[in-house]
Amino acid sequence: MHERITITALDRAAAPRVHAPGATASDLPVDVVERGARRLAIAARWYAIIYFAANVIGHSVAHLLAGEAVDMGPHKSLFTIAAVTIAVSLVVMRVAGSGKLRPRTVVRVGLAYQVLGSLGIGLASSYLPFTQPVRVWGISFICVWITVYPLLVPTPPRAATIAAFVSASMGPLSLLFWIAVMGQPGVPIAVVAQMTWPNFLCAILASFVARIVFTMGTDLQEARQVGSYRLEEPLGRGGMGEVWRATHRMLARPAAIKIVRPEVLHGSGDPQVILKRFEREAQVTASMRSPHTIQLYDFGISIEGHFYYVMELLDGFDCDSLVQRFGPLAPERVIHLLRQACNSLAEAHEYDLIHRDIKPANIYVCRYGRDVDFVKVLDFGLVTADGARKENTKLTGENVAGGTPAFMAPEQVLGNRPVDARTDIYALGCVAYWLLTGHLPFSGATAMETMMQQAHDAPAPPAQRAEQRIPRKLEELVLACLEKDPARRPQSAEALAAGLAACPMADSWTRHRARSWWELHRPVPTSSPTS
Repeated sequence: MHERITITALDRAAAPRVHAPGATASDLPVDVVERGARRLAIAARWYAIIYFAANVIGHSVAHLLAGEAVDMGPHKSLFTIAAVTIAVSLVVMRVAGSGKLRPRTVVRVGLAYQVLGSLGIGLASSYLPFTQPVRVWGISFICVWITVYPLLVPTPPRAATIAAFVSASMGPLSLLFWIAVMGQPGVPIAVVAQMTWPNFLCAILASFVARIVFTMGTDLQEARQVGSYRLEEPLGRGGMGEVWRATHRMLARPAAIKIVRPEVLHGSGDPQVILKRFEREAQVTASMRSPHTIQLYDFGISIEGHFYYVMELLDGFDCDSLVQRFGPLAPERVIHLLRQACNSLAEAHEYDLIHRDIKPANIYVCRYGRDVDFVKVLDFGLVTADGARKENTKLTGENVAGGTPAFMAPEQVLGNRPVDARTDIYALGCVAYWLLTGHLPFSGATAMETMMQQAHDAPAPPAQRAEQRIPRKLEELVLACLEKDPARRPQSAEALAAGLAACPMADSWTRHRARSWWELHRPVPTSSPTS
């Protein structure tokens, strides 16, 4: 509906990283491990399908083509093994695809499944020669399984090598099993070696494949180094770049990193001007002390010239996705959230810093320590000091100067009045309208049409577009924020906060109600975010 643009890019560390022989899956990027876990679910599904086709359908078809009746009785052992093997594969498929286990745990489960899968193949492939008058030995499909598995599921080399050789040994173990069950005389060592040596050759090949895949993953991890932080997984993408979850290499502190993409620097005007603007955003954000302003940890320019800054990682929802996922909010909750946003803006306005791009995507509702429904105001990238006019290059929204059209004040659209604190008040009124109704005050077919509506049209009262009852005083306050004339709006964030506090139900959104909502919709993670 309204686009949230975030900024980041990949940065490569200067020094190479040496990986210890005992490297673990934690040395791989999180997204690489997650993809491996998802591929394990796919591999288990196809394993079950192919195994069923080869050992159940194929066995039955062979009897039919030979003009024989399909009788499971004599081959009950084979069908029992097939049933157990397929059942194990389906369980692994469900576990790997459920998302209930951490991806790194799923990868470890996959190693056990690799061995069990090899045992299933070995038992099936070595069964036929014991039931035929002439024993015909061939290369087992264990070879294929051992070789392909590390390509599908990236695994630390040492663990992959052990699993590959244990899997290879399932061939001779299967032979020994059938010798015991069938009461057959011992198979000559030469025959056993002829049948099983390819398994161990493929195990050696698989160990090299696993090391190559793992090295590629760790090289990617090394490429994802920004200052003292290691990029873990992408959180969002936009026209200017990406946002990544990151971890400090020494402190293990989670963070969010934004970096401007290099092609944007060269395609949107003077790169030095753009870099200067992002530097200003970092400095402005760092100067804030309100608990409701996003906290900045670090910023700088990489050795490749990419500008980046590191911020606290938040657990929650921006107000855009909050309404889209759960619908309009209760009036008392809206009051609770807006008062916190006013706290952040009041500090900024005290230093003559105007945000200029207040919108639902830039107001984040999160779990913060033991608090819930805690608001953080984000993205001071369009901030101006002393009412100065912003340069033409747009850094967020619809590539229109001054902000996002659905939340731009008339003076931003027309340029006929100075932009000041009341401009942010107007935008916050648009946010309140969205939170209460799930609709924008104005939504034209184009960005320009929306801007013209902002400049000239009166919004419909929120109560006419909401499915819930909105207290009259709150509705009047929202409409006052949306006045075309800045002089008719609340004149400061403090004044707006006071008006919100005076509304009926202002204190009805209690800590208990907030906790109940979060426990239902966003339970506390069972593991550390850095694990």
